[in-house]
Amino acid sequence: MNLGSAVPSREERRLLGLFQRLDDAGRRTLLDFAEFLADRRSAGEAGREEPPGEPLKIPRPEKESVVGAMKRLRRTYPMVDPDRLLDEASGLMSAHLLGGRPAREVIDELEALFHRHFRALRGE
Repeated sequence: MNLGSAVPSREERRLLGLFQRLDDAGRRTLLDFAEFLADRRSAGEAGREEPPGEPLKIPRPEKESVVGAMKRLRRTYPMVDPDRLLDEASGLMSAHLLGGRPAREVIDELEALFHRHFRALRGE
């Protein structure tokens, strides 16, 4: 994407068109997901400290969005490389956003996904 140019790129026009077709809830979800992707990229570029060996104890809120759960799980499992589970996590998020799967169900599967990758890191 060419965000510095006065003329929007083809991708920017496509994204704007999709954004305009969404209702308010869809727009908020799209923005949350875009923030998640941008945060993921900046965290990888920042050269973080050595992550802890055990998951952090961050409680799951009673009401949580799927994107919020992804952010919480990334903080809970900083040792898990998000790029390794991105395909599977994106599929789950799409099942919720596009397929209408309940958030609670998708969040349960995301938690299991992060935990499974954590156990694999430990050689379990």
